[in-house]
Amino acid sequence: MHPKQKSEFLGTAFRAAMLAGDLILENLGKLSKKDIHIKDTSDFVTRVDKESEDLILSTIKKKHPGHQFLAEETIKDDEHTEYRWIIDPLDGTTNFIHGYPVFSISIALEYKGTIILGLVHDPLREEIFTAEKGNGAFLNGHPVHISSINDLGNSLIATGFPFRNRDMIDRYLALFKNVFNQVSDIRRAGSAALDFAHLACGRCDGFFELGLSPWDMAAGSILITEAGGVVSDFGGGPDYLKTGNIVASTPMLHDKLLNEVKGIFSGIIDR
Repeated sequence: MHPKQKSEFLGTAFRAAMLAGDLILENLGKLSKKDIHIKDTSDFVTRVDKESEDLILSTIKKKHPGHQFLAEETIKDDEHTEYRWIIDPLDGTTNFIHGYPVFSISIALEYKGTIILGLVHDPLREEIFTAEKGNGAFLNGHPVHISSINDLGNSLIATGFPFRNRDMIDRYLALFKNVFNQVSDIRRAGSAALDFAHLACGRCDGFFELGLSPWDMAAGSILITEAGGVVSDFGGGPDYLKTGNIVASTPMLHDKLLNEVKGIFSGIIDR
């Protein structure tokens, strides 16, 4: 693929994310009960999720009419295609509903099954994290790298509670306890895409969660790897987009975090 073509794709993602970000901020604090619907237990969708997704899709389709999509609220195109955009129009919907200031937009592009581009936009902080395969990771156009932390005792770890897999809560809490007792602290902010972006730029040093969807992880995963980090599923393999279970960190921490995960979940998931 020609570099100019990749940059064109990034420009499209940037325009879509900026438009969606403006829409989201315009509606912050203005939702009514009729704007909020329950998809599943503790899993919500709002009018703004759908409007943001429509805006992103229309922006991309106008520029790239032959591309396919995997978008959280509407489109689930076949993965066996040349170009496929993977989109979360509002990651952190529960936060957005409550006015808790942690939410984002996540846009990734997959080429023949490989993520080649990722963008995470934090509209509140006017931060746009971007990465193209082979070109590094950036925050507002400036290169970023993962942290230099190489021991768990000094690390800050991010995570997310398994609200879609509540039957796993006891095992998750056992893992949380084991990790908590070895690290500096743990954060649970409520937007996995932003957690990945913050890991990529060194604001935290590791991340683990189970039960995520591809649109939660796709953009963030390439941000981390292009910033020098490591991403795997709970078995240590590359199938996190399929399993939904992910461990990401600096290279020196990855085996240590992964061993803790395997100690709790080995033989249960990612078999």
